[in-house]
Amino acid sequence: MSIADQALVGLGYALPSARRPLVHVTENGRATGDSEVAEEIPVALVYNGRPHVVIMGTPTDLEDLAIGFSLTEGVVDSANEIERVEVVRASHGVELQLQIPNARADRVAERSRGLASRTGCGLCGIESIHEALRMPGKVGSSLTVEADALWRAGETLAERQELNRATNSVHAAAWADVDGTLRVVREDVGRHNALDKVLGAVLRADRSPASGFVLVTSRASYELVQKAAICGVEVLAAISRPTGLAIRFADAAGVTLVALLRGRSANIYSRPERIKGKADNR
Repeated sequence: MSIADQALVGLGYALPSARRPLVHVTENGRATGDSEVAEEIPVALVYNGRPHVVIMGTPTDLEDLAIGFSLTEGVVDSANEIERVEVVRASHGVELQLQIPNARADRVAERSRGLASRTGCGLCGIESIHEALRMPGKVGSSLTVEADALWRAGETLAERQELNRATNSVHAAAWADVDGTLRVVREDVGRHNALDKVLGAVLRADRSPASGFVLVTSRASYELVQKAAICGVEVLAAISRPTGLAIRFADAAGVTLVALLRGRSANIYSRPERIKGKADNR
């Protein structure tokens, strides 16, 4: 838990999850009990004092979320443009207050709608189809990943999903070295948030997201491909299936899109040449 996360708990904010009472009903009767439930709070993104959008998310790793969101949503072109991030208590949630160059803040203000969003946000402040489907530049081609590294990362990710193990209701995203060692794992009720947190954490650690690969526990939607490509990620692997638009985006951006990563099998939907080993014959 980061210093900011500890401060939120100290101010009375929710932990990532908490046990809640329930009544369990079966054909044989009912009984009282409790279960672990993931928390969800409104998180406002505020740039240079001006509100941009409110998303719903899990109250952890909020600095990572602020940086990852700002980059993948096109608010800034580089994490270096973010001069300051503060996590501040608001009425029923938190504000992520960021300082960015004035020219960037003016651009954000033009598209801000100031409306509460759904859980996670892949289209925050976007008003046109053209802007929503913005195509990132092509990623590099320096990465080669062995199939065994995919299996190793997928198996390890399940072990690292502590919040989901307790609640069975959140998504996870992870960033792994080329050998499949997980270096960053983040969880959130929103799949976009989980990916933004991972990318933000990698950038905060002064590492290049392009030097490893990303895993997500959700379906592979085009927004996730878009966010990964913006940060130069060459390989994106998903536990569930991709959409057709995600495959087209991945192919156009030069991203290797792996889906249905289960056990020691997976489907590669675009740019399969980056995955070596037994996967070559699939």
